[in-house]
Amino acid sequence: MRVLSDTYRHKGLRKQLVSLIRNKGISDERVLAAVLEIPRHFFMDSAFDQIAYEDRAFPIAEGQTISQPYTVAYQSQLLELKSHEKVLEVGTGSTYQACILAEMGVQVYTIERQKNIFDQNKLFSYPKKYPAIRCFYGDGYEGLPTFAPFDKIIVTAAAREIPKKLLDQLKPGGKMVIPVGDDKVQQMIRISKYPDGSLFEESFDDFSFVPMLQGKNN
Repeated sequence: MRVLSDTYRHKGLRKQLVSLIRNKGISDERVLAAVLEIPRHFFMDSAFDQIAYEDRAFPIAEGQTISQPYTVAYQSQLLELKSHEKVLEVGTGSTYQACILAEMGVQVYTIERQKNIFDQNKLFSYPKKYPAIRCFYGDGYEGLPTFAPFDKIIVTAAAREIPKKLLDQLKPGGKMVIPVGDDKVQQMIRISKYPDGSLFEESFDDFSFVPMLQGKNN
């Protein structure tokens, strides 16, 4: 069961969370404003209501997690989003990251491989606040070629290597942010595609994500 009331206490906790992630290095004011705006406790079971604004990941269905707010903000900041860009998100999960992106004024195409999570999200009213979010059930490794190319791509699960099909769906001039590594620790990677199609790769901090798996799970 979810709590869908946003109290003064919740809003105060979000202000504290924004101060915390700002102090940890998040400087993009649009990212911080989105974290302040969106009630993270809406995306979690009511059992977590008292601790929803702690800066840590929490479990959701099918062994997945809602990412740590700092991680969500970190990836969002690395994308260097511009208004009205078309963004592919691989790994919908709770829809929290998708809502952060939509709050920043971009179009979000998000893929979930877990049918149970995808079906639960269809019943979740809050993301419907953002008509710019379009949810798909599918294999993240395949991307969404029908809707490509994308200005930005964000992967919210740990890949052992960078999926070529996602790179192919990245628009020249675009950026992809993806955690790459083994099952325990991954390095955040940002890939920029130049107008001539060449790629430039940057490495950032270490994180820990659930693994990115191929195929769909019915």
